[in-house]
Amino acid sequence: MTPNRRDKLQRLLRPRHIALIGGSDAVTVAGECARIGFEGPVWPVNPKRDEIGGHPCFASIGDLPEPPDAVFLAVNRDAALDAIARLAAIGAGGVVCYTAGFAEIGGEGAEAEAQLIEAAGDLALIGPNCYGLLNYIDKVALWPFAHGGYCPGYGAAIITQSGMLSSDLTMSQRSVPFAYMISAGNQSVLRLDDFIDVMAERPEVRAIGLHIEGLRDVPVFAEAALKALQAGKPIVALKTGTSQVGAQLTVSHTGSLSGTDDLYDALFERVGIIRVHSPAQLLETLKFLCVAGVPAGRRISGFTCSGGGATMLADHGERIGLEFPQPSALTENALKQLLPHTATVSNPLDYTTPIWGIREKTEPVFHAMLGDEYDASVIVQDYPAPGLDESKQHYLNDAESFIAATRGAGLPAAVCSTLPENIDAETREMLIANGVAPMQGITETLDAIRAACWFGERREAILEVPPEPLPLLPGPSGKSGLLDEAEGKARLAAAGIPVPSGVVACAGEAVSAAEGLGFPVAVKMISVNLPHKTEAGAVALGLQSGEQLEAAVAQMKRDVDAYDRDAGTDRYLVERMVDKPVAELLVSVRTDPQFGQAMTIASGGVLVELIDDAVTVLLPAREVEIEAALDRLKVSRLIDGFRQKAGGNREQVVGVLHRLAAYAVANSAALEEIEINPLLVLPNDVCAVDVLMRAASA
Repeated sequence: MTPNRRDKLQRLLRPRHIALIGGSDAVTVAGECARIGFEGPVWPVNPKRDEIGGHPCFASIGDLPEPPDAVFLAVNRDAALDAIARLAAIGAGGVVCYTAGFAEIGGEGAEAEAQLIEAAGDLALIGPNCYGLLNYIDKVALWPFAHGGYCPGYGAAIITQSGMLSSDLTMSQRSVPFAYMISAGNQSVLRLDDFIDVMAERPEVRAIGLHIEGLRDVPVFAEAALKALQAGKPIVALKTGTSQVGAQLTVSHTGSLSGTDDLYDALFERVGIIRVHSPAQLLETLKFLCVAGVPAGRRISGFTCSGGGATMLADHGERIGLEFPQPSALTENALKQLLPHTATVSNPLDYTTPIWGIREKTEPVFHAMLGDEYDASVIVQDYPAPGLDESKQHYLNDAESFIAATRGAGLPAAVCSTLPENIDAETREMLIANGVAPMQGITETLDAIRAACWFGERREAILEVPPEPLPLLPGPSGKSGLLDEAEGKARLAAAGIPVPSGVVACAGEAVSAAEGLGFPVAVKMISVNLPHKTEAGAVALGLQSGEQLEAAVAQMKRDVDAYDRDAGTDRYLVERMVDKPVAELLVSVRTDPQFGQAMTIASGGVLVELIDDAVTVLLPAREVEIEAALDRLKVSRLIDGFRQKAGGNREQVVGVLHRLAAYAVANSAALEEIEINPLLVLPNDVCAVDVLMRAASA
């Protein structure tokens, strides 16, 4: 985004005056400006009408009193192209282009969008094919439908690629504090990263919500996301639309382990973006972040007036990695003096109904509990439905006790209803006014708290060791193909990746080669046409003698001929057998046209297709990032030593993976794919036993 366009985007977001170009849609936008309370001049442009929304119409753009800061454009495609050119020429600030029929329809629409981009010049243009912009802080509604939303003077900036979803979010009954809602549409000029870049600087924005269908420029997006992270603005992303990696990777296991979606996971991990999987979780997470903030750790105190609520908190909290530390002896003694004899001192604490709603009894209990060290606190409360108000004051009394206690302890706090609908708007807004998040649903609440904790931890780690810039590393610029295993291993060995001791020999030399290495040995037929040797019968393991080796080679010739007569060769890789490993990994590196190079680490050997245990890291990557990825795998427990069994050398494993990543980055222009399966983790070593490499020839 150029400095000039950035200045114009600031005008569009906070306009002094608004022009509306169109007919019935312009009428709606005029009404939405009135609904939200916009106080500046509104200038409709329509030669066929006298007024729109009570505002007198101008016959043309040229008749406007001055270049408008913001324009809502809702005319047909050809007229829109002409209007955008005229607006750019007079120095308008920005345009919401509601008009559709551009790149989203392909063909001539794509050509029209190219014309639109050229006509826009340095205009700040949202869309086309979008709903537009709501600025709740400055009361601006460039929006073609009735909108809802709640704003206490701060909130989340939400940017979506779906117009209808953005409208739905404004109508939610959750009291999420909104600062901005932007429907980005086709992103022909302004993209998600442009909005993130600007919103990261706005003090009224406490968090940023994204709905992502796809990204145009991954490195630029990553740079904007890191800017938001550095500014302490958490980003919460709902990514929709997943697909598998292209058919060019079908010869390896990587295609079944990873797809485009795992690359988004890797990107979000790299830049500290919280990922959610539903609109409700997007809103609840943003609500907690905006109102309560980011906890310093995962130690949670829980309060309920029900044993069932306490159990639900504890069960789901444990499942997702939150901690409910039990009260210290000092706190336990204090609580026993304050609670009814029927209560059991624990965390979460069921303070029981005998003291429910009696503030002079519950507030001391809450204060005593929070005398221990916690990072956040939550109380479960389901408020009565409208018309059943007799008991509501009791709930409010406990809420006020909770507010006072958490405020005194300086803790991020949430009141959580068991069922999402069981907390009314008046109560939600009262809690927000007191800095307590009104959360809806126990699972959603704890997931949101965990996400906020993760962001705090991830932000600290990224600020301590920032990731390297994310260049879009190229794939092979020329012809590439599958290398035979011997050549692939030779290249890795030269890069410092340990491989088994081995010799390439013809059938008549195989026994002599094995004797030189020492039995037991493995033997494999070498051919670029045998990517999967086991299926073709082209591998034999654990051979103890020359006789066994000769028999294995003879049988291998017959099996390969039966599998594919054209695949056989008289070249064999004879290797010294590797000792029994502690664990087996699958490691692959591939190049994606959008994300560049990525490394996938997974449980290897026979576990590849049996368990879902894989993590992807974008390259280049530092050792600390690779080690963190390894830690997220189930198989890492074997490497650390599981159930008193010997483990492997974690430092060596991380070092080998880092050298592989560095080799891939250094050779990105010639390398298409590497797969090592398995990479054996030994007690004191690491060894790449099977290697598949697709690259340009040496």
